[in-house]
Amino acid sequence: MYTFSRSRSAAVRQVQIKRTKPNFVWHRPLSTTIKSLKAYDYIVLGAGSAGSVLTNRIVTQSDSSVLLLDAGSHGALGGKKSLLTNLFEFWKFSMPSALTENLASKYDWQYETTPQKHLNDRVIDQPRGKVLGGSSNLNAMVYVRGHACDFERWSTEVTDGEVSWSYANVLPYFKRAQQDATPFPPVPLLGNLAAPDTGAPGPLPSMLTYKGSDGPLVVTNGSSFSQAKYPGKPDLLGRSPLFDVFVKAAMACGYNYTPDSNGYMAEGFGPLDQTVTRSGERCSTERAYLAPLLDDRGRPSSPQLTLSPNSQVLRIIFGGTNGTKAIGVEYLDTKTNQKHKVFANKEVICSLGAIGSPQLLMCSGVGPAEHLRAVDVEVVLDSPEVGANLQDHLEFYMQYHCTQPVSLYPVGNWLPTPWYRVLVGLEWFLRGGAGLAGSNQFETGGFIRTGAGVKHPNLQFHFIPGAVVGQSEFLPFHAFQAHCGTLRPTSRGTLRLQSNDPRQYPLIDPNYLSTEEDVIEMRQGLRLTDEIIRSTPFDEYRGEALFEKDMDLTDDASVDAWIRSNSHSAYHPCATCAMGRVTDSVGRVVGVDSLRIVDASIM
Repeated sequence: MYTFSRSRSAAVRQVQIKRTKPNFVWHRPLSTTIKSLKAYDYIVLGAGSAGSVLTNRIVTQSDSSVLLLDAGSHGALGGKKSLLTNLFEFWKFSMPSALTENLASKYDWQYETTPQKHLNDRVIDQPRGKVLGGSSNLNAMVYVRGHACDFERWSTEVTDGEVSWSYANVLPYFKRAQQDATPFPPVPLLGNLAAPDTGAPGPLPSMLTYKGSDGPLVVTNGSSFSQAKYPGKPDLLGRSPLFDVFVKAAMACGYNYTPDSNGYMAEGFGPLDQTVTRSGERCSTERAYLAPLLDDRGRPSSPQLTLSPNSQVLRIIFGGTNGTKAIGVEYLDTKTNQKHKVFANKEVICSLGAIGSPQLLMCSGVGPAEHLRAVDVEVVLDSPEVGANLQDHLEFYMQYHCTQPVSLYPVGNWLPTPWYRVLVGLEWFLRGGAGLAGSNQFETGGFIRTGAGVKHPNLQFHFIPGAVVGQSEFLPFHAFQAHCGTLRPTSRGTLRLQSNDPRQYPLIDPNYLSTEEDVIEMRQGLRLTDEIIRSTPFDEYRGEALFEKDMDLTDDASVDAWIRSNSHSAYHPCATCAMGRVTDSVGRVVGVDSLRIVDASIM
């Protein structure tokens, strides 16, 4: 997927990972035969994190017909585990600890950025899910809703009168989506709410409840795993004490403890929520929202739904009196190489994500007119903000040797103890998702502000009791790492076409670290992370920092240079079809009819 070479210390050898993806994308010539001319009420483009939810809601709450198109194939066979038909694939989508297995695979678009000027001209990976369930089948499963103040800001910036994006308005939908699978309630926010007769924890008052109980998306709090001590097993097969040490270290530095970062107290350190089921399986949107609409063979069980995987959308078809009404789409069946045209009676809904949606709009004639003409696209609507305003989170890893044998190294590597990895996998298979493999291993983290005057947290932390190169290559010794990244970067980038063929990858330029504010925040985050790791609770575990010889922590220029050479994307691109600029508050594309966008590109 990429080439990586970094010298960390005398104990670490250089690691080389050779790129497997070619520098160009070759396609067979398109067939000129149009194979179908069918009509549906709605055509949803993309069965990812947004399209899966949207399709479920339309099918279950109306009598409308829906065609759901996606360029990818089934993941875990529609969310249903079948050893007979999906033996060699389902675990990659279901096992939480296998979170990197689908990266750089046929289930990943394997996008890349352009060389980043402020990151020493490095090309940064931008994986996106090319599979039903989209990136929810590739991500690390950390469940973060967003801070209330961010939604309040949205509500003041997007004021067309249709809907309000205030936190009070969006919270009921978060709760409606969620099924909290934590086997015990979070620490009560006000006093002791235990039942007086039994002493068992009682329900939280409704005004203090931020979790949902019966939604389709199953979420487990990281504190669940603190109770799984696995008695009788070797320590290396139990939960690492480093998770709790990280939280204690943060508290020793003066930060709050929060039992629920998606609840009343979003600031502080504590367990992180993850989209993992009670049975220790990934809960992707494919599993949560598409699977209930499919039979055991992954085919729609409702006559309202037509599901078409392996179908790459080529363009949106516009018609009507002024030629600005979305009336259908043209797509390619990548299995047969045949083109199809289908039509929408009500709306075409684009849910292809922050990369796919603006690319398709521009290939269809909606975007900056001058740019479209430069790549020979006929202009339907001059919409300058399509593909503009690209934002993404940038983060870095701070890695340290661990002086105690309590990291994931013996389980994360085949050598020198392959039996540990085998035992962890077998336990998950044979005991219904139990054991280490049933966790994403990002069980604790935190949200803090870098200083006075910052209204709400602008740094996010994740902790893992292991150290990796790239995404999944564990270093061959006991170590641990803390991830830190900024939450509201001020750098803005663009997404542009390099061809009018939607099968050719677009030019993705997040323009990372292009503002002084972002550089300062990353520098502050690095020093605050090191302060936490060097606090007293880590004394019995902390060894030499792996960056010790590469950076002088006391020198701003040295810190900045290290960040530019070592930071990478957190894979959160957004805002390329922003509300208030490209769409209204309910996702309708301004300037055309019957076209809506429902995905992270409008955020």
